Amino acid sequence: MSSSSSIRRDVGPFALMLTGLGSIIGSGWLFGAWRAAQIAGPGAIWAWVIGAVIILFIALTYAELGAMFPESGGMVRYGHYSHGSLVGFIAAWANWIAIVSVISVEAEASAQYMSSWKWAWAKDLYHQAPGGHGELSAVGLAIAATLVIAYFLLNFWSVKLFARSNTAITLFKLVIPALTAVLLIASGFHPENFSVGIHGEVHSIDFASVLTAVAIAGIVFSFNGFQSPVNLAGEAHNPGKSIPFAIVCSIVLATAIYVLLQVSFIGAVPREMLANVGWHGINFSSPFADLAIILGLQWLATLLFIDAVISPSGTGMTYTATTARMLYGMERNGTLPKILGHVHPKWGVPRPAMWVNLAVSFLFLFFFRGWGTLAAVISVATIISYLTGPVSVMTLRRTAPGLHRPLRLAGLPVLAGIAFVMSTELLYWAKWPLTGEIILLMVVALPVYFYYQAKSGWHDFGRQMKGAWWLVAYLPVIAFVSWAGSTTFGGQGYLPYGWDLLVVAVIGFVFYVWGVKSGWRTPSVEAAELEAASHPDAPLVPPEELDAERLTGH
Repeated sequence: MSSSSSIRRDVGPFALMLTGLGSIIGSGWLFGAWRAAQIAGPGAIWAWVIGAVIILFIALTYAELGAMFPESGGMVRYGHYSHGSLVGFIAAWANWIAIVSVISVEAEASAQYMSSWKWAWAKDLYHQAPGGHGELSAVGLAIAATLVIAYFLLNFWSVKLFARSNTAITLFKLVIPALTAVLLIASGFHPENFSVGIHGEVHSIDFASVLTAVAIAGIVFSFNGFQSPVNLAGEAHNPGKSIPFAIVCSIVLATAIYVLLQVSFIGAVPREMLANVGWHGINFSSPFADLAIILGLQWLATLLFIDAVISPSGTGMTYTATTARMLYGMERNGTLPKILGHVHPKWGVPRPAMWVNLAVSFLFLFFFRGWGTLAAVISVATIISYLTGPVSVMTLRRTAPGLHRPLRLAGLPVLAGIAFVMSTELLYWAKWPLTGEIILLMVVALPVYFYYQAKSGWHDFGRQMKGAWWLVAYLPVIAFVSWAGSTTFGGQGYLPYGWDLLVVAVIGFVFYVWGVKSGWRTPSVEAAELEAASHPDAPLVPPEELDAERLTGH
C-alpha cells in the first residue's frame, strides 16, 4: 500500500479522456485506412464500425473494473484478483506485450512516413514489399530508436509533464486527421472507387475479408488506446465517473474520425491505380501524404509529414507511461522482481520499470521492422489481452458482491458474454498461422511464473491451477480450431466457412461460462474487503500479494 500511495492522482476526467484519445489516434490513422482497404476494399468502412462496436463492449467491462480498483497498471491486476496468480500472470503478460510493442510501432510509423520526403536520403529509409510487409533500413531503424528514447525521456520525470504535453499533442492530432479527410474529399473524390473490388472486380461485400481487416489491418490495434485511462486510473480524480467518460468518449470520437478517413482514402485514390490490380495492389509507404502529393496538395503533405512525427509520438509517450505502470502492477502480483515496483519518491513514476520497457521496445523495433508487420502482431496480442476482462468482471460480481462499485453496468452478464465471444471471434479472424504464433508468444513467459512459484515452495499451487484451467485449455483449443478452420481464415478447411464462425462462437461461450465459474475469493479480494471496511472513503487498491496473504491468514 505504501508504494501505491506515492502515485499522484493529478489527472482529471478531460485530461484522462484526451489520454485515451491520444493513445487511440496514433499511427493507426496514418496507415489503418490503407491496410484495411488493401484487405477489404470499400468494405473497410464496415470494418471500422464493427471494430468500434466490439471494442466498446470489451472496454465497458474494463470500465467497471477500472472504476472499482483505481490503481496504476490496473489492466494487469484484474485477472489476479478474480482467478489467482496464474491467470493473473498470463493476462498481465498478454496485456503488457500488447502495449509495450506499441511504443516501437509508433516510432516505426514516423520513420516510415519520412521515406516519402523529397530528399534522396529519405527515400532509402523504407523498402516497400507486397501486402504491407516492407521494412525500414538501418538508418530508418536508427531514427525510430531515437524516437523511442525521446518518448522515454519525456516520461522520466513526472506524470504531470506527461499529461500536459499529451493534452497539447492530442488536440493537434484531432485537427490534422479531420482536416486531411475533408481536403481529400474536396480535392479529388472519385465516387466510382466504391464500386471497385479487392482484386479489381466489381465490388461486393466480402464479409470474411471485412472480418480479417478488423483483426489484423490495425483496427483493433488502433482502438487499443482505450486501455490508457484504465491503466492510469491510479492518477485519476473521481475514477467512477472519469474512467467510463474517458473510455466511451475517446472511442466514439475516434470512430467518427477513422470512418471519415477511410471514406476519404477510398475516394481519393486515382482510378487508374485501381484499374489493373484493385485495392489489394495499392501499396504506399506514406498513404495519406502520398495521396496529397498525387493531388497536388504539397502543403498538406508537408503538414502530414510533421504530424507523422507528432501523432505517433503522442501515442508513444502515452504508452511509455502506461507500460511502466503495468510492470509496476505485475510486481504487485508477486511475479516480478521487487525493484520494478519502485516508484520515485519525488517524480512519482516507476523508473526501473521504464528502463525495462525501453529495452523491450528496442527488441520489437529490430525484430519487426515495418508498420504493417508489427501492427498485425500487436493486433493479435491485443485480442488475447482482452480475454480476461469480461470473465474477471463477472467473476468479481459473484465472489466479491459487497465491494463498492462506483460504476455498476446494467446487463453485465450479457455484455461481458458478448465481449468474450467477440474477442474469441477476433482471434480466429486473424487467420492461421498468425493466431498460433502469437498464442505461442503468450506461453513463453510461463517459466518466470514457475520460478516464483518454486521460490515460494509451490504455495497454494493447486488452488491457482484450479482457477486457471479454463484459460490454460482455451489457448490451445483456439489454436487448433484456427488450424482446422476454413481456408477463408487460413485453416486446413476441415470446417466450412460460416459453420466455423458458429463453432468459434459456441467455444467462446463455453469458455466464458467455465471461466466465470472458475473464479474464487482470492486473498487479494478478501484483503480488499478488509481495507474497505477499515477505510471506507479511501480508493480501493488491494495490497501486494504477500501483504494480502498476511492480512487474510492464507
